[in-house]
Amino acid sequence: MKVLMVCLGNICRSPLAEGILRDKCEKRGLNWQIDSAGTNGLHTGERPYPDSQVVAKLNGIDISKQRSRSLKAEDFDRFDLIVSMANDVSWQIQRISGNKFHADKHKLILNYSFPGSNLDVPDPWGRSISAFHEVYQLLDQACEALIEEHTSVKQP
Repeated sequence: MKVLMVCLGNICRSPLAEGILRDKCEKRGLNWQIDSAGTNGLHTGERPYPDSQVVAKLNGIDISKQRSRSLKAEDFDRFDLIVSMANDVSWQIQRISGNKFHADKHKLILNYSFPGSNLDVPDPWGRSISAFHEVYQLLDQACEALIEEHTSVKQP
């Protein structure tokens, strides 16, 4: 399974989601490829936001080696699942992907933990460290549900 986590700048939410999902997959022995990207390209090549790194580290996850990159239309060819952190990100994913967009490969992350809710993961950028802890908890729960959904045996 190849999963791409996407937010606006790829420095706060999606790096956390990438790190959380990768950690959970490694602990379960799942050979998934996890990556992240942003839709605005303003932070290309940058490390995750310092508060994202701190909160990840407090939870035993090192995301310091990640680097921001921009979403490309070809990502729909490379990944099985493209997961957005918010509705505005979903709209940008569709715009950037053009005719390569496939709705069956795209999902809003909080729909894993709150099915059908279409809720956004709040953008913690510029807010206090407690906002980053809140985002971590939301993403941790959603990543757990994502793994469960994609690894459970479907009954006919």
